Amino acid sequence: MSENLLHYEDFPEGHVIPFGTFHLSKEQVVDYAREWDPQPFHIDEAAGERSVLGGLAASGWQTSAILVRLAVEAYANKSAAMASNSMEECRWLKPVFAGETLTGRATVLSRRVSAKRPEMGVLKMKFELFNTQGELKAEIVGVQFMKVRNQ
Repeated sequence: MSENLLHYEDFPEGHVIPFGTFHLSKEQVVDYAREWDPQPFHIDEAAGERSVLGGLAASGWQTSAILVRLAVEAYANKSAAMASNSMEECRWLKPVFAGETLTGRATVLSRRVSAKRPEMGVLKMKFELFNTQGELKAEIVGVQFMKVRNQ
């Protein structure tokens, strides 16, 4: 089974992985915020309109979770991904509003085989999230550990 999965060797530097789409409903924004980030501009439309965000907007943490979900669906669940140990950067560039449809991509920035664990490749990745108008909403730079084939 492992031979059918994508491995470290399948992720050269510069490789771009397109993501599918995710539609974010008002209910999802409010439900997430009530549980994890209960600030008025994430829960109440009028408060969102009055805020610097300009509308009912997702929490940055929800935005990051959506980006991770899209990455998992696009490649991680089809790969020999081992884990991740860090996010070097996480930037929420523009509000993600209720009702938006989102997509994204991952780009391999650099790669190396671990000196201590030669069965593990270390991929530095940039993950980007866009709306359908092409506006960059968020980006995360982080590390993905990927199994090296035949190790």
